[in-house]
Amino acid sequence: MDGLRVLRNTQVVILGICIAVATIIASLILSQGFIHVMKMTREQITVTGSANKQILSDYVVWQASFSIRDPNLANAYKRLSADLETVRKYLFAKGVTEQDLIIRPVLNEQLYKKDEHGNDTNEFVDNRLTQVIEVRSPDVQKITQVSRDVTELIDQGIQLNSGAPEYFYRGLDDLKVEMLARATENAKQRAENMAKATGNRIGAIRSARMGVFQITPSTSTEVSDMGINDTSSLEKKVTAVVTASFAIE
Repeated sequence: MDGLRVLRNTQVVILGICIAVATIIASLILSQGFIHVMKMTREQITVTGSANKQILSDYVVWQASFSIRDPNLANAYKRLSADLETVRKYLFAKGVTEQDLIIRPVLNEQLYKKDEHGNDTNEFVDNRLTQVIEVRSPDVQKITQVSRDVTELIDQGIQLNSGAPEYFYRGLDDLKVEMLARATENAKQRAENMAKATGNRIGAIRSARMGVFQITPSTSTEVSDMGINDTSSLEKKVTAVVTASFAIE
């Protein structure tokens, strides 16, 4: 009976030792894994990469307007229609096509006599009708020249107000993909150079975040956190910025 009790006690001790050893081994494995995960999390490098490219606008939008003042509304519309026909003929002679030209709705404003304080009175003076035209075309050079020459209409009695042309690049979506890829590659090169200087090398990319994407005049050095989309210049510079993190091996 005593021998059986001793045997049982021995088995309990051995079991306890096995459990303790297993616990220690499991703890070591888990701690090594945790250390490895922490090492992978902490040992990384974060850099900012950028890419620039010069582009030439391939689409232009230009607006102009002219007005007529007349107390007789019907007469005002008649005179405005005649001026519009003159403007159309002039533009077509300059190479603008019917498809390029957009005729906006006429704006009608009633003008009243002002008092000594500059406020409107109830005394009607004139109707002012304003016609806005818009030209949209891929022929950038031609429309740019038309916008400069259009003051020739003054000789025909039309006081036309010409706005500044707006310039666009139609392949912007594809260009954005290209520029972001180049900026990411630039970030990788910077990370490699920094890691190499400390005797390390970079591994897989951990994360990447798009930064500023902007379009500025070709000679501009302006930078904005919100991005810039310039439409005033024919020649533009596109800049893309990416912040990327890489593992260090």
